[in-house]
This record gives sequence, structure tokens and C-alpha cells, in this order.
Amino acid sequence: MTHVPVMPEEVLAALHLRPGAFVVDGTVGHGGHARLMAAKIAPGGVILGLDWDLDMLATAKARLEGVEGVEVELRHTDYRGLPKALAEVAASKRRAPYADAILLDLGLNLAQIESPDRGISFRVDAPLDMRMNRTSGEPASALLNRASPEAIEDALFRFGDERWARRIAHVIVERRRTQPLRTTQDLVDCVLAAIPVAKREKRIHPATRTFQAVRIWVNRELDGLDEALAAAARCLAPRGVLAVLSFHSGEDRIVKHTFRDLAEKGFEELYKKPLTPTESEIAVNPKSRSTKLRALRRTEEPQA
Repeated sequence: MTHVPVMPEEVLAALHLRPGAFVVDGTVGHGGHARLMAAKIAPGGVILGLDWDLDMLATAKARLEGVEGVEVELRHTDYRGLPKALAEVAASKRRAPYADAILLDLGLNLAQIESPDRGISFRVDAPLDMRMNRTSGEPASALLNRASPEAIEDALFRFGDERWARRIAHVIVERRRTQPLRTTQDLVDCVLAAIPVAKREKRIHPATRTFQAVRIWVNRELDGLDEALAAAARCLAPRGVLAVLSFHSGEDRIVKHTFRDLAEKGFEELYKKPLTPTESEIAVNPKSRSTKLRALRRTEEPQA
């Protein structure tokens, strides 16, 4: 399944790419944005793609092999490993250790969401895993079966804005005493048992916020995001741009505050308010509806 890159025209406009540029896609996924970026930096450009999911890297490699006039380097790490990966690739290419453009797409790839063995979607009964990098960490089932009710409640509220967080946490803890959670359906059943039918939202599935929250918790998606953004910004060359696509309020809040802090330290925000998808894009790709694009340009020379 091919993932459709979100807000492609807006992203390319923000990054202001040119032939020969050194660019980074910090969440390369299926390579959708990377292919568009590569076409803009040929000939002579270099693109570094990062992802913590080996399946995504394999697909990106296949999709980027046909791009001419550009050197492609892929690394198995997430955006928090960007400075190290950038320095290594720059040294191997005999380039300065600074990127002309960096893109971070913080959203999930459609293939990850709908993969039957990842346990990310509540629409498919599968092992309750949810890990992006399945070579490390613990699956969602293990985390939910050992965490305290207070920790579960906190995660559901902080990462999913779930107002039934306490009740859902209570049901999870009660049920795991006799039957540990193993599948996505087990977690769905906990949510449905916790939220009264009359109180459920009509526009989204009752388990939507819980699954989002648990996924973020399992993958520690927001841990160190502010530090990672600041580190990525410091990897920019003068006039280089860092563009970030976020998909829920927790992510965007961190991006907003980090960018505003950096705007006083040798950087400038390109937009006073984040850009959002056009109605025509939302009509074609409804999953893009919640997307926000923020961009930051480096205005000063990097410190030696």
C-alpha cells in the first residue's frame, strides 16, 4: 500500500530546494516526500533518509533507487539520531556537516496503520504490539499488563485527550487480573466496557483516542521531541529550513513552543500560524485533515 505524502506543494515551497543541496528526510517512511525532494535537488544533491522502521526503509530504498542525479543514504534511526547520522554522511561525502533542508513528518505511514501484524489499528484484530521499531522496546500488551492504573490514566489523558481515561484504566487493570491483554480486540473491549453507549462520540470510534495514546506511549514519540527539534535546527546551514508536519495537538504544541524559543536564537519562523491542508487535499486524502505545517529558517552562521 502506497502512502500519500501530505501537503507536498506546501512542504516543497517551505524548503526552497535547489540542485546540489544536501537534505534530510528525518522520517522517510515510504519515500513519498523524499522522492519529491530528490527531484528538486538533482543534479548533484544528496538526500539522507532516516526511519526507525526497517520495513519502511526497505520500501523507501526501492522507491528511491530510480531517482537520477541524486545520492541517497538511508539510516536505521529516528529523528533523534539525526545529528550523528548527518555528521557521518557529510564526512563520507566530504561535505560540511550542515543540511540545506530538513523535513520531519511526525505522522504514521498508512502501511503501518493498516498492517495486520502491528496492532496499531483497532479495525483489525491483531497482536497488541504497536511498536514502530520492532527490534527494541516492549509491545503495548506488555506495557498495559504491568503499568499502574495511574500511569495508564495519565498516558490516555496526556497523549489522547481521553476524558474517560480513569475509567478505561480501571477496566484494563480489572480485566488483566484474570485475562492479560493480548490483542487489539482486548483493548477495544476494555474501552467499550468503560464508556457508556450514550456518552460515546458519533464521529469517531470510541477507541480512537486510546489507541493513539497507547501508540505514542509505547514508542515514546514525544519523549525528547523538543530537544530533537532544537538539535535538528542546529544542523541547518545558513538559510536552511526545518519543516515539521504534526498531526495532533500534543505534537504541534511542542513544535510551536520550540520554534518560538529558537526564533530568538538565530532562527526565524516562516509562518505566524501553521499551514493546513487545502479543502481539495482533504477531499482526496481525509487523513490529512488534522495536519499542521510549521517551518523555521536559520538566519545566523552556525557556531564553530
